[in-house]
Amino acid sequence: MPAHDEAEGLALVLKAVADPTRLQIFRIIARAPAGETCVCDFADCLGFRQPTVSHHLKIMTEAGLLNRERRGTWSWYSVNHDGLNKVRAILDPAVGSLATQAFERV
Repeated sequence: MPAHDEAEGLALVLKAVADPTRLQIFRIIARAPAGETCVCDFADCLGFRQPTVSHHLKIMTEAGLLNRERRGTWSWYSVNHDGLNKVRAILDPAVGSLATQAFERV
């Protein structure tokens, strides 16, 4: 992957985690006892309307940070551990070479 394309991919992931609301949502999902959370649970928990929550979930899913599974009328979200490992590789200089390897596969 050319360096510019790689940088755009990295920026997409970092933008997805750079928003305070998305960080809250991510933490809720990551700490969920069953490892997943229904979209129906977020609006009341965060005090946002459903379209706002759905917008944030879509951004994180497109960035590869969350998995989405449709069950009936609701969507359930869980942490995409491959995506999370990519963020860790970007932020941790000790595994910096892993970031390059991870994003070459995207």
